Amino acid sequence: MAKTTKTKPKKAKNRSQKNAPKKAASKAAEPKQFITKDMTLGEVLQKHPESAEVMFKHGMHCIGCHISAYETIEQGAATHGISLKAFLEDLNAAARKKK
Repeated sequence: MAKTTKTKPKKAKNRSQKNAPKKAASKAAEPKQFITKDMTLGEVLQKHPESAEVMFKHGMHCIGCHISAYETIEQGAATHGISLKAFLEDLNAAARKKK
């Protein structure tokens, strides 16, 4: 008598999952963002006084301006023609050094 062996059917590979980027790995590589584009200029200055120097460097002299209490980082950058990405990177770099 010959022995017969049972084989399990192979599972089909899900191609969309195979090529999907790993979310956990990409988040671990990103540095912590203390300052976001939705924060007001006044809020940033209050929480991170060291950000004043960065604002001056980028041509934003909003320290004493009454609008700073209501204008977001994104709005301020757009109003003053500043690169939002570069501005946020510099603000967060200053905040990380302070922590």
